[in-house]
Amino acid sequence: MDEALLAQLTSSQRKAVLHRDGPLLVLAGPGSGKTRVITCRIAALVDSGIRPYNICAITFTNKAAEEMRQRAAALGPSGGAHISTFHSLCVRILRRYAEAAGIRPNFSIYDSADQSKCVKQAVKDCGLDGTNFPPARMLDAISTLKNKLVDAEAFQERAEDFFSRTLSQVYTRYQQILAERNGLDFDDLLMKVAFLLENDSTVCGELSSRFKFLLIDEYQDTNHAQYRLAKALALPHGNICATGDPDQSIYRWRGADIRNILAFEKDWPEAMVVKLEENFRSTAAILRAADSLIARNTNRKQKALVAVRTDEGRVCVEGHEDEAAEADAVARQVDALLAQKVPAGQIAVFYRVNAMSRALEEAFVRHRVPYQVVRGVEFYNRKEIRDLLAYLKVLANPADEVALLRIINTPTRGIGKVTVDRVQAFAVSHGLTLSQALAQADHVAEVSGAARTKLVAFSCLLDKLRRDIVGPVAPLAERVFRESGLEQSFKGTGQDGQDALENVGELINAAAAYDQQAAEPSLLDYLQQIALFSDTDAYEATSERAALMTLHAAKGLEFDHVFIIGLEDGLLPHERGSGDGDELEEERRLFFVGVTRARINLCLSYARYRTVRGQFLRTVASPFLFELGLDSVTPDDEPEEDQDVFFGYSRPPRSVAVSRAAPARPAEPEFAPGQLVRHKTFGLGRVRKYADMGANSVVTVQFNTGQTKSLLLQYANLTRV
Repeated sequence: MDEALLAQLTSSQRKAVLHRDGPLLVLAGPGSGKTRVITCRIAALVDSGIRPYNICAITFTNKAAEEMRQRAAALGPSGGAHISTFHSLCVRILRRYAEAAGIRPNFSIYDSADQSKCVKQAVKDCGLDGTNFPPARMLDAISTLKNKLVDAEAFQERAEDFFSRTLSQVYTRYQQILAERNGLDFDDLLMKVAFLLENDSTVCGELSSRFKFLLIDEYQDTNHAQYRLAKALALPHGNICATGDPDQSIYRWRGADIRNILAFEKDWPEAMVVKLEENFRSTAAILRAADSLIARNTNRKQKALVAVRTDEGRVCVEGHEDEAAEADAVARQVDALLAQKVPAGQIAVFYRVNAMSRALEEAFVRHRVPYQVVRGVEFYNRKEIRDLLAYLKVLANPADEVALLRIINTPTRGIGKVTVDRVQAFAVSHGLTLSQALAQADHVAEVSGAARTKLVAFSCLLDKLRRDIVGPVAPLAERVFRESGLEQSFKGTGQDGQDALENVGELINAAAAYDQQAAEPSLLDYLQQIALFSDTDAYEATSERAALMTLHAAKGLEFDHVFIIGLEDGLLPHERGSGDGDELEEERRLFFVGVTRARINLCLSYARYRTVRGQFLRTVASPFLFELGLDSVTPDDEPEEDQDVFFGYSRPPRSVAVSRAAPARPAEPEFAPGQLVRHKTFGLGRVRKYADMGANSVVTVQFNTGQTKSLLLQYANLTRV
């Protein structure tokens, strides 16, 4: 390996890179250069005589996989290694070994909307009431079982109570529906490959011989199925390298098991363990706070966060009256940063739940601050996009009944529900798929002659389009859009139609980009990429807009200036995980991930009041604020005007935290209704009501802005006028 490149690595990084045979655990703290270690390790393996063909690196997002591929390619021959996500690898294996897995190779990958339709049908077919047995709850339970590698047959054997027996019926019928439609859901991709590797020694042997060195990134986020899959692949040769950080395990809710990384040395007793503790990302102030926070967790492996950067940076905590004031303060501070020529792409705002973006968006629009909400799958959930993709899915997999039912009368072609129901009944009675029944529509006596003509015409359209299924995707998508009638249906329908046309244009542009990048473009591969698209993949790093996103979506990203809002008990930690135990530790890890996304400056904020389910409620500051190890200083109840520019470079950096002690109640006399008062944030107003409750006295003020606020007197800092 190039000596100049090795010289740029730290001693711990070099140790991980140059380790060759046998298991290796790399405990990589945030910002410690783990992607660099993985790609350099691939290069070192190739340099030692290992063919790139025999190396497989797995990560969790398409964006991370693409970055890793680009870095590996830049290092020369190592660019030939297989680098992908778990799900992409599983799709590739299942396409190759479909017969051994008991499926057809042109299977569809069902997204959450498709799965929901299938499970609703399963609940209905089992004669159950969807109110008592909500399909969403059934699907969530089925997903949990699949992540634990419990298939429908195995679960049926262990089902003892009423709910389990009912769930077993739904699970079994759900799998039957998927099989009938030649579809797999996301969990199936993992489960079927894990079972295939464990039960078919020939397939396992071939894949283990192919992938003689297995590198798994973000190992702390693996679920049981991924753990078993990786172990089966690596067991014959033992060359498994797991890179990760227990302190960044934040996906327990979707099956990730932190025990997988904590027990790595037990699974692989000969493993070498390397800790990457040098942090190249964040300033010392941020790392001190992060270290102090995460030290409260018990389910972890001890390591330090050592700052390489010499600049101090800043961590601050701000309290605001309510969510509107909080959002307004953030928008003003972001605007101030932009005025100081800070690139918008280096600014991000994180929150615990998506609903919190509303107040932020309103404030950013009001202050004319450019922003992007990182919630990328929404583009693929737009009706016009789902309609066109449904056509493409049916062309790739004629048995995909979910997609077929979506397009059979889209755009409107005079095929009504009664006609469709009769064709479906004909298909069931004759053992046909819906697609096959459409091709035989002339034989469906229950359907009128006019309707049969329309069904046959639709079936012929699909057959004609299917002839061009091989090759580049963009020309096919454009032809489908035109010949299906979708394009014409949007023309002349005003702004909504124009927006739809533009959105479809973007989809076709994306397909064209795929065609250029893919060595051998195929419709199946393209649909697979879209099916496995995630929120994080949608983040546009080059965008000249500040990013608004959930803490979960922020994983793997970094920004110079980070705001984390809603530091309140019940939000962060979330009410579902605010108790003791594993849930609270995961919430703390989630906050830790958010904190360590910041490179230079970090601002944490909370609101004293927040609207929750339509009620304006008093909040309690998050206990996490007191675990950051910052100076115990009580912040001003209302910041001075120049505090709006809290990242202003003209002021010396400092750390601020919230004191545990409640501030003393102001000495002002009681406020009478009608009294004119001034508030530093809301301006002039008149008291409408005053409730004397001692330390918890509340004054209700109608401000000249039109807002009416109920303020806790000891925090309000009102001035008589």
